[in-house]
Amino acid sequence: MHGGTEPSAWVQRWAPLIRPGGHVLDVACGSGRHLRWLAARGHAVTGVDRDAQALAPLQPLGRLVVADIEAGPWPLPGETFDAVVVTHYLWRPLMPTLLQCLAPGGLLIYETFTEGQASIGKPSRPDFLLRPGELLTVAQGLRIVAYEDGFLASPPRFAQRIAAVQPGAAPAEPARYPL
Repeated sequence: MHGGTEPSAWVQRWAPLIRPGGHVLDVACGSGRHLRWLAARGHAVTGVDRDAQALAPLQPLGRLVVADIEAGPWPLPGETFDAVVVTHYLWRPLMPTLLQCLAPGGLLIYETFTEGQASIGKPSRPDFLLRPGELLTVAQGLRIVAYEDGFLASPPRFAQRIAAVQPGAAPAEPARYPL
């Protein structure tokens, strides 16, 4: 349920908006399904997760940081990225930090479970479920490229997802947002 090995369709859809060769941060990257996919597309990747064992096989892909981002300090203070990717993870106190990690023109790709998920399975704790419209509130001030909030059939889950761009440096050519 929490990921499998294939990259999220949402990440695949919006990743073309990341600057070619851009530096991407994958938060709570786990076994690296998005790190692998993004690195294969020429991006420099940084993954953060508390599970050193899960990160070990990912060493050849890029920079990996073992850190408990819920109990300790943010391990990448002052660093910015061309994209920040978060899937199936929610730690509300971290949200402002994630936005600060976006470089001008940087892309936030975020996808996780919503309150409706509790009616069909796990996660079911409110701490791990977004409230209606919560990602829109979090991304206030960014350019919202895409947003969805509802039920997804495969695998069955209630999810909220957003792709949003940090204002800043104008791209060399007009952005092409896939529809």
